Amino acid sequence: MEQPTDQTASPSIASTSSEAPDPRPEKSLPSMITGIYQAQSNNKTTSDKPSALGDTMNSILGWASKNTPDATSSRSIAEYPPLPEPHHLHVYSTKHNTHITLTKPNRDAIISVSAGTIGFRKAARGTYDAGYQLGAYVMGRIQQQGLLTQIQSLEVVLRDFGPGREAVSKVLLGSEGRNLRGRVVRVCDATRLKFGGTRGKKARRL
Repeated sequence: MEQPTDQTASPSIASTSSEAPDPRPEKSLPSMITGIYQAQSNNKTTSDKPSALGDTMNSILGWASKNTPDATSSRSIAEYPPLPEPHHLHVYSTKHNTHITLTKPNRDAIISVSAGTIGFRKAARGTYDAGYQLGAYVMGRIQQQGLLTQIQSLEVVLRDFGPGREAVSKVLLGSEGRNLRGRVVRVCDATRLKFGGTRGKKARRL
């Protein structure tokens, strides 16, 4: 008489699925990244290791979750050293003119020029070309005065939406700003917003 098949496999599986400490040593992030490239090369040559890349990515995600500070961790963001205050490049662009001011970290002005400084007059001061030439002039002044050695980090502060705003941005991204754009750590907008207050002026009708 045949005996029924043994159903003892499930308890053994349940016993092995209990949580146990990982015997593998904890890896550093560079070694994990190196493992990604090795796993990619192995997957290209052999098809019997499809989970090597997934295991490495899971290790990196686990490392990041343990080493990223959050509000509940004992190592808070306040323990990290503060970043030094950068230099500031203020670009104030209206429809009538463009002003550029380079300041020290303590807000003392180093260079302060406008489109009229480089020879533009009347309505020409508010054009795109005036803003572009003004931006190129400031970049040249920075190099001539040897300020690149002092400027370790730079914050670009944009204000208002005149034609010179886009023009100075193009200068920073072009060949004139190649020595300075790598030092930009932050770009912010300081356009004034009105909340309440007195009644505004009547809109001009043409």
